[in-house]
Amino acid sequence: MDCKIAKAIHSKYHPVALIWSDVKPEAAMQFQERKWGCVMWLMANAAKGKSSACDIKTFGCVGAGVGLGFGNQYKNFPGGENGFCHFLSSGNATREGGMAVAEQIKPFMRPEAYDNFLHGERYIKTPKLVERFIECLPMMEIPTNYVVFKPLQDVNLSSEKPQTVIFFADPDQLSALTVLANYGRGSNENVIIPYAAGCQTIGIYPYREAISENPRAVVGLTDISARVYIRKQLGDNLMSFAVPLSLYEEMEQNVSGSFLERHSWKDVVDGQRKDMSVK
Repeated sequence: MDCKIAKAIHSKYHPVALIWSDVKPEAAMQFQERKWGCVMWLMANAAKGKSSACDIKTFGCVGAGVGLGFGNQYKNFPGGENGFCHFLSSGNATREGGMAVAEQIKPFMRPEAYDNFLHGERYIKTPKLVERFIECLPMMEIPTNYVVFKPLQDVNLSSEKPQTVIFFADPDQLSALTVLANYGRGSNENVIIPYAAGCQTIGIYPYREAISENPRAVVGLTDISARVYIRKQLGDNLMSFAVPLSLYEEMEQNVSGSFLERHSWKDVVDGQRKDMSVK
């Protein structure tokens, strides 16, 4: 499946199709059952040309379980949902029962993760506000066994239907994608940046948009922890741009005749090339 958008914005990486499926692609990368892993690794794998997949037992971390549509996995966090609320905020070290849970899980956790469990990631001010964060998430349970990440060029539309098409974009490309998402709408708020985990901005938020009357694109990788992992795989200065399929098709049709064929965008692209040549 060709992508005019990727060519027009000079994307370094393949756009990634997120597909709900009951079949896992042959040789797809997948985490081991019940083992920790960051879903952004699977995404990066697909962006570099190889399919990956996860299911209810191999989504890597509870945030990804929530983010990809496997229900409220925060209930399965050490210490339950309350343990997660403290983990994302002030930590479990001073919470009643928190140290007992910490001692149980310490042998199975990386030092950094254990420190975060004790002292908190501090991404939200208080555990109470994390409760509100969870309440606001558009959680759902997908109707299939797998979430598959596949290079868009390998998708066969006669047998596969992407839920979302995801781009990895630098600031210039993000600007172009944002303009293109608004280009044919007659309104100017067709891209959103919710506060959420990196996996939630490619999963449940675009899922929600896909069933709305006017689906919007979702910018992600504002998740600082996810940025650490994606940097190791794809490099610096990238954001994710997740587009529900109907909006993707609209944007794809609008490439021809748009600003992407005009001198302002070409000046931006030429400027990037000059900067790279200087380096």
